[in-house]
Amino acid sequence: MNNTESEYRQVIQRCKDLFLKKNQDYGTAWRILRLPSITDQIYIKAQRIRTLQDTGVSRVGEGIEPEFVGIINYCVMALIQLELTNDLRTDIPTDELEKLYDEQVGRVIDLLFAKNHDYGEAWREMRVSSMTDIILMKLLRTKQIEDNQGTTLVSEGVEANYMDMINYAVFCLIKSNAGVNPQ
Repeated sequence: MNNTESEYRQVIQRCKDLFLKKNQDYGTAWRILRLPSITDQIYIKAQRIRTLQDTGVSRVGEGIEPEFVGIINYCVMALIQLELTNDLRTDIPTDELEKLYDEQVGRVIDLLFAKNHDYGEAWREMRVSSMTDIILMKLLRTKQIEDNQGTTLVSEGVEANYMDMINYAVFCLIKSNAGVNPQ
């Protein structure tokens, strides 16, 4: 396993652990959310990150890293919602939910390796603030696609945007060393 894969998996494990703990507390109440509502939740988190990056001041005592974790987990929720479009259950057993989480993350990791091959890990030279801006741009694209009832002429759909947002949020956590244990 190369360094990127190891770091990536450590971040994802941190996110998954929190996701499953919150599932114990709240269940899968988020299943009631429509995709635009999940997109808006992600937008709120990304906008807060940008505000904190710009001002350096947090009045609620939480930093940027938990917001990136939230972006990752909300994006996974969105991908699960896309997969379960015709499944109206609001209560998913934990073992099934964990499997769904792992399946979605597995697809995202496959995308990461394909893009990392082509781009040569260019993200390592990017600023976290630039990646935050890219996440915000992808959110605005996603909102536009949702407002167009999912119709695009030449662009990827919402699924690809959620996947890219996960990857950028993981990169931000890797670059900030949050969620990555030193080896």
